[in-house]
Amino acid sequence: MLTRKFGLFSATFLIWFVSSNPAVAARQMYEPMAESVRLAMRTSLEGARDPYPIFDSAAQRIDWLSTMSGRLVRKVPNFGQRLTLIKTIRYEAQRAGLDPQLVFAVIQVESGFQPRIVSSAGAMGLMQVMPFWTDLLGDGDSRVLLDPRINIRYGCVILRHYLDMERGDVNRALQRYNGSLGKNDYSDLVLATLQRRWAYHQPDLGRRAKHAELQAQSSGNSLPAVASAGRP
Repeated sequence: MLTRKFGLFSATFLIWFVSSNPAVAARQMYEPMAESVRLAMRTSLEGARDPYPIFDSAAQRIDWLSTMSGRLVRKVPNFGQRLTLIKTIRYEAQRAGLDPQLVFAVIQVESGFQPRIVSSAGAMGLMQVMPFWTDLLGDGDSRVLLDPRINIRYGCVILRHYLDMERGDVNRALQRYNGSLGKNDYSDLVLATLQRRWAYHQPDLGRRAKHAELQAQSSGNSLPAVASAGRP
């Protein structure tokens, strides 16, 4: 019982810490890499386009966007900016083969969703990317890291790189991202934030739609057909 209470206290403290300290800056460390790895990462950064995240259905798209928007409204009050950011996070995470919910948690811990924040270590933007990455993978202009879309793309590509290095070990990949390999504080903080704030459990959308249809039929109303999933 005491262990369970301590675990609950620890998780609660971590969430409070994130709320009170909106930027726990990453400090990725430069590590020599094979030229083939560098080129693969550089290629992953190319191909700018409008964010077009993938959903299983139109119903899932509506539910997920609405849920994420509700959670982010205090951080990003402007609806248009919030919707663009939410779609960008999902698109870039999917593009890199990451869980979008994990990326939301990383951003909350790293920057508190402040797109132009710069840490004392020099880490920049939403995902607190260190400037040396633009020398390795870009043209050396680190100012681009203050662009939310570019910053998220860099952050996702880097986190994917660390996951590959650690053979899928999320804890160690997060620690590399933070420059704290072998220490659990940062990875515990991100994963606690994921579970308590950003985890998404998809409801039974088919059952919900059927229930709504039956209610409409019993009241003498009909529901319009749901559009197929696609670009908003």
